[in-house]
Amino acid sequence: MKRLVLLAAAAAAFTSMAAFAQTFPSKPVTLVSPFPPGGSTDTAARIMAEYMRAPLGQTIVVETVGGAGGSIGVGRVARAAPDGYTIDIGQWDTHVGNIIFPINYDLVRDFAPVGMITINAQLMTARKGFPADDLKGMVAWMRANPGAATIVDQTAAAHVTGLMLKDQAGVDFRFIPYRGAGPALQDMLAGHVDLLIVQAAAVAPHVKSGAIKILANLSPKRSAVLPNVPTSAEGGLPNLLAAGWFGFFAPKGTPKAAIDKLNGAMQAALALPDVQKRFADLGLDVAPRELQTPEGMAAFHKAETEKWWPIIKAAKIKVE
Repeated sequence: MKRLVLLAAAAAAFTSMAAFAQTFPSKPVTLVSPFPPGGSTDTAARIMAEYMRAPLGQTIVVETVGGAGGSIGVGRVARAAPDGYTIDIGQWDTHVGNIIFPINYDLVRDFAPVGMITINAQLMTARKGFPADDLKGMVAWMRANPGAATIVDQTAAAHVTGLMLKDQAGVDFRFIPYRGAGPALQDMLAGHVDLLIVQAAAVAPHVKSGAIKILANLSPKRSAVLPNVPTSAEGGLPNLLAAGWFGFFAPKGTPKAAIDKLNGAMQAALALPDVQKRFADLGLDVAPRELQTPEGMAAFHKAETEKWWPIIKAAKIKVE
C-alpha cells in the first residue's frame, strides 16, 4: 500500500510538472536590472528582453532596481517566488563581488543559474583630458602625482580592481562613490572624475565620439570585438585583471521546466545575427555555447566564487 501511495504521489508530481511545462509562461516575466539606467547592465537587459519575447511567447518587462552595488535588486530576486516569473541579469559584481556588502542572502545557494549571455571586457577608461593615453602613462602620472587622481567607485568590481591597482602599481588615488555607471559617466563627461573601470557596453558610444578614452582591457587576452585595445599585461600590470560577464539567475527552487524555457529563449536570442551585432557594437562577446546552458553557467559561477572570494576576504574588503 505504501508503495502504491508513493507511486501515486510521484505520478501526480510528474503530471503537475508536465502541465507546468506546457503552460509556462502564461504571463509576462520580470527581468530585474540591478543598476541604474544608462549603464551596460540596463542596455544588455533590454536587448535580451526584446529578442527573447518571440521564442518565449511572452513579454519580458525590465525593472530597474538599483542601489548598494546591485545587491538590492538581486536581493529582491532571492526573495521572489520561485516560479520562473522573476529573474535578474547578474554579473561578477552582483553574484560574486557583492559579498563585500552586508547582504542577507547567499550568492550561491539562493539562486538557480539560467545561462550566461556574454563575456564582457572590463576597461580602464579615462576622461578626454586625462594626462595619459595608456596604462603605463597612467601609472607614471599617478606616481608623480600621488593622491591626485580620482576613480569612480560604482561596483564591487571597480572597488576590488582599484585596490589591486594600488597594491600592484604602488600608486595612490581617491575613490569617488556612485550608484552606477550611468550617473558616473555623466560626471566623467563633464570632467569631474578622472578614471572609470567599467564594462565596454557602458562607454562604447562615448569612446566612438572621442569623449572618453580607453587605457587598457583588464583581461588576460584581447577581446575579439575590441582587438585594438591592449591588455593590462601589455600595459605592464599582468595581474591587474577584472572579470566581466552577464548571465540570468532565477530564485532557488525554480522548476526545471521554467529554467529550460527561459534558457531556450535566451539561446535562441543569442543565435540571432542582429543580437550578436548589437552586442559586438557594445564591445561584448557572446558567451560560448557551453556556458549558455544552466549547467555551464553554474560551473562557471562556482569557479568564479572559488577564485575571487579568497582574494576579497584576504584583503578584508567590506562596504558598510
